[in-house]
Amino acid sequence: MTNNKTLCFTCNKEKITYSCKGCSKEFCSVHLTEHQQNLNEELGYITNEYNELKQTINEQKQNPQNFPLIKQINQWEINSIQQIQQKAREYREIIIKYSQTCINDIEIKFNDLSEQIKQIHRENEFNEINLNHLKNQLMKITQELNNLSNMSIQQNFQSFINEISNILSKRPQFNKWKQNAITVVGGNGKSQELNQLNGPEGVFIDKNKNIFIADFNNHRIAEWKCNAKEGQIIAGGNGQGSRMNQLNCPTDVIVDQKYHSIIIADHGNRRVIQWWNKTQRILIDNIDCYGLAIDKNGFLYVSDCEKNEVRRWKMGEYNEGILVASGNENQLSYPTFIFVDEEQSVYVSDRYNHRVMKWKKDAKDGRIVAGGTGRGKDLNQLSGPAGVIVDDLGQIYVADYGNHRVIRWCEGKQEGEIIVGGENGKGNQSNQLNGPCGLSFDDERNLYIADHFNHRIQKFEIIL
Repeated sequence: MTNNKTLCFTCNKEKITYSCKGCSKEFCSVHLTEHQQNLNEELGYITNEYNELKQTINEQKQNPQNFPLIKQINQWEINSIQQIQQKAREYREIIIKYSQTCINDIEIKFNDLSEQIKQIHRENEFNEINLNHLKNQLMKITQELNNLSNMSIQQNFQSFINEISNILSKRPQFNKWKQNAITVVGGNGKSQELNQLNGPEGVFIDKNKNIFIADFNNHRIAEWKCNAKEGQIIAGGNGQGSRMNQLNCPTDVIVDQKYHSIIIADHGNRRVIQWWNKTQRILIDNIDCYGLAIDKNGFLYVSDCEKNEVRRWKMGEYNEGILVASGNENQLSYPTFIFVDEEQSVYVSDRYNHRVMKWKKDAKDGRIVAGGTGRGKDLNQLSGPAGVIVDDLGQIYVADYGNHRVIRWCEGKQEGEIIVGGENGKGNQSNQLNGPCGLSFDDERNLYIADHFNHRIQKFEIIL
């Protein structure tokens, strides 16, 4: 008999095979069934994507007030009211000072006129010329006083109309940053002096532009005031260890401004610990914590890089926590940094899968929003992603650790764009990075990057 066996694409063995018209590959009967199952799963995934998109469309249709541009207009309204109130305060102060000066001048002239009248009465010598002079003086003083009372405000309503029209006509702006950064922390070699760092990981910028750094190899949290030449140790710094006043390779830090404390992912000690003043308490223990986040409601999120999951805890209640992103069906492999947006969607840097995943609130499964096409340096790839943040327009910024760059992805796009670094290769120049980790924006949208192997924090200023 003629041998009609060919190589199965899956098992690479000679068997009777069947051709798939879709991919033009040959499969044995066992792996043909498996191939069909894979196609069914892919169809299921596409169906889920379709249903999510349909739900999003319906939500936006039913809740037009939640449209992002409406939020921008609301913010414009608040800002405009604040500016008007500020201008009103300034003008009140100007008018009060001006009116007091004018009244003082009028009062001096009035007192002088009063003395003239008294003198005429005492001497009892006057004629028409004297009376006309007094009448003219009295008329001038009266006119000055009336002029002060008759001042009015010129209102330019058109400027407000133009300003709101401009807002409505604006399209989303894709921000850009200067390619040469300013070193705002460290950059003096790796060591433990107060002007040095050693392998920084997470970075947090507060509203006053103070910088908090998880100084990984120095086993401490450092705070650098805005424009300071050196930092101060606010947690740890007592050597590597597990005592309450020690840390062991901290990976992330966030400032809980409501309670005036800092929360630390004490990675090496497998605990999340809270410091305020010089007091410490363990919030969560027996956890391979890596990344931290707090949402608008004050819930704490922690990634567990060994269990491949992210859990949410209510402040003050640290039992099991609620699972919000999991490694079911191999969805995560060593999750590190995380971000939570206004809708409580969770973004996770999936390090060993070289991608960023997103879980909507209460979702069972996550979806890929950046990378996911294998490890590499193409614009559709990532290499061991680290820090992740999302802006108000839903644009995702990823510290592409292995490619020494920060890349921006718009959800649904097949590839991202390089924001800083990358194109200049790894290095320690102002336009280079070497293992970027944590990311943070300040209120002006300047971008801060924990440049791990250069032992510094780089500030890339936004181009307005």
